[in-house]
Amino acid sequence: MDKKGQIDFLGVGDVVIDTFIELIDAWIENDNPEKSKELCMHFGGKTPYESEVTTPAAGNASNAAHAAMKLGLRAGIVTNIGDDFNGSQILLSLKESGIDTRYVTIHRDHKSNHNYILRYREERTILIHHNEYDYKFPDVDPGPKWMYLSSLGDNSLKHHAEIARYLKKHPETKLAFQPGTFQIKLGKNKLKDLYKVSKLFFCNKEEAQSVLETKEANIKKLLSGIYELGPKIVVITDGPNGAYVFDGKKYLHGKMYPDPKPPVSRTGAGDAFSSTFTVALALGKTLEEALMWGPINSMSVVQHIGAQAGHLTRKEIEEYLKKAPKYYQPEEI
Repeated sequence: MDKKGQIDFLGVGDVVIDTFIELIDAWIENDNPEKSKELCMHFGGKTPYESEVTTPAAGNASNAAHAAMKLGLRAGIVTNIGDDFNGSQILLSLKESGIDTRYVTIHRDHKSNHNYILRYREERTILIHHNEYDYKFPDVDPGPKWMYLSSLGDNSLKHHAEIARYLKKHPETKLAFQPGTFQIKLGKNKLKDLYKVSKLFFCNKEEAQSVLETKEANIKKLLSGIYELGPKIVVITDGPNGAYVFDGKKYLHGKMYPDPKPPVSRTGAGDAFSSTFTVALALGKTLEEALMWGPINSMSVVQHIGAQAGHLTRKEIEEYLKKAPKYYQPEEI
């Protein structure tokens, strides 16, 4: 890739190797006192599994950059890896995908992130471990047209402040913020500078309640609550109920694109929706159009194992739009 010129879409966040293990001899219990379902297997002995699939360069930011690249944007990534075998596989995969890797930092004597994903039916349980890196934001100049910030490790609080300062110095860059688990736990106050400089903000309904420290279920109130923190456009997803958008003027509801067959794996569906929504706006599409693009890539992703295998091209998304049912139109609420 030509190293000169402005990057269209820059993913920022941890990258990870994902290994998917499809379970056979397992079952679900729902008698947990916390009302959550539990994945159960026999304790001790040997438990058979059906298959194993490895995706060498996953993670929210990498998934988003890959989706943007497939949709025709010049995509890059700011991330950190170890100087181990896994790190070499991550870097090779990113390069082979066509993602600009000049802002990948390799840390000596560190390991790279590796998640194990236990698949049972269409759902999954992810075993995660974040390695700690000395996060530093590189000198990206000119700033990218869009920055897509997502999951980072537990020791990255100062790094978030560094990114906020960078964005203030680079008004040419629009921020799409899709917080990961740690960023949600930090709450709105510690990341207030990032919320204020966000052009786009993505989360699901439960995450919105966590950020706002409320049990409020009304989607309009949740959208307005996040909007008041600073993002210019707020997008909240609600599983099979679709996605909701507020830009300070109107509330929109977008429906899910119908699955052609039962989902294989839901891993990466959220990343596909958020990144494709962002790309649509980057290409000059309206909010309504973005609400129609995003669910199509999500629909495709859940038909495959791995968060990137189902990513579509712009032409493919446009073909699905031509075949969309009549009800597949965003509406004001």
